[in-house]
Amino acid sequence: MTNWIAANWPAPANIHALTTLRAGGVSVQGYSSLNPAAHVSDRLEHVVANRQRIKQMLNLPTDPVYLQQTHSTRAVCADQVQGVPEADASYTAENNIVCAVLTADCLPILLCDSSGNQVAAIHGGWRGLLNGIIENAVAQIPDSDILAWLGPAIGSACFEVGEDVYHAFISQSPSFEPAFKAQGTGKYLADIYQIARIRLNKLGVQKIYGGDFCTVSDKQRFFSYRRDGQETGRMLTLIWKSA
Repeated sequence: MTNWIAANWPAPANIHALTTLRAGGVSVQGYSSLNPAAHVSDRLEHVVANRQRIKQMLNLPTDPVYLQQTHSTRAVCADQVQGVPEADASYTAENNIVCAVLTADCLPILLCDSSGNQVAAIHGGWRGLLNGIIENAVAQIPDSDILAWLGPAIGSACFEVGEDVYHAFISQSPSFEPAFKAQGTGKYLADIYQIARIRLNKLGVQKIYGGDFCTVSDKQRFFSYRRDGQETGRMLTLIWKSA
């Protein structure tokens, strides 16, 4: 059994896209075991070892371009950044530059064009999806024929939100109504995959794949902040292009 999920989409052959799972690393307790996130309270030496394992097991061409994710709408060019930039998406048209996002319930979204010339990785929490992170990333891809893959995120049966989140989306556009299911208690079940699909469709992106995971309910494969609280790791979702 592999320690990652390959994106199941008809991307060009030079596009490589996947999400790591929680097994196969050295971290312990709630971070067990393949946690590559340095911003949680895992031991740094374990994180470093896990990142090296990921690079080796996936035969990555270079170290991933890690981001300091803050639920912003900032997208950065991965081949021009230095250090760990504060952003929630990265993109590149260069070969062998690995765009990456860390998640544990938020939605990782990977993009490429049908020619295999450009790739992007997006960290999609509800705030970023509301405020325009998808739009800012898609705007960096000149080709209008874009493919999207929705990686492992919280499923619609587990993502309970308040009226504030519901009204924030509905006031922006009534088209988001199908992504919410009223619970009769002032709470709603939100479908983060559907929210992303609606956003992408509005931008003309019709080729959308994935979106059939639930990080909360699948404890064996996925880390989940909502399920386990602060003492949990992150999955790493990666995309790069080769020549």
